[in-house]
Amino acid sequence: MRPLRYSINVTLDGCCDHRAIVPDEDLHRHAAENIERADALLFGRVTYEMMESGWRAAAQGEKPEWMADWMLPFARTIDAAKKYVVSSTLDRVDWNAEPVRGNLEKAVQQLKQEPGNGLFVGGVMLPQALTELGLIDEYEFIVQPRLVGHGPTLFAGLSKHVDLKLVNRHEFASGAVAMTYEPRR
Repeated sequence: MRPLRYSINVTLDGCCDHRAIVPDEDLHRHAAENIERADALLFGRVTYEMMESGWRAAAQGEKPEWMADWMLPFARTIDAAKKYVVSSTLDRVDWNAEPVRGNLEKAVQQLKQEPGNGLFVGGVMLPQALTELGLIDEYEFIVQPRLVGHGPTLFAGLSKHVDLKLVNRHEFASGAVAMTYEPRR
């Protein structure tokens, strides 16, 4: 069974709003490596639309003025990745994507049972639902050395606690620390 991995940037005070976190070249490279080691990405509608609007055009040669050249490898990596999109409101998806419909638990279990190296999930709401279902096999929290005092936090409203075991830790030059955990089952 291929594992489902989750990675997210979070500030020291728990904010997971991507606008409050400014990833540098090392973090973009790390994210691209995470995507490359997955057979496919699993996104909810909000994350899918956000990533598509931010990265698709750049990968196809239309780099926005806000984007540094060192961001292009990430843009190309996410553009090329196979994607599954969980949404009850999108009629169709493209950008190398397929919709995931019906029972979330059964659909994700079926994706996990396919052969391969693993799946990678991003976002906030979908990972919470997958955590509730016990479907995430690895959590990576990239803790940013920043306090922002506002914004959404991870797993707000989770119905039960999930005990985790630290399996890896990596420090970046920026002071960010990636901590990888597996659920204690």
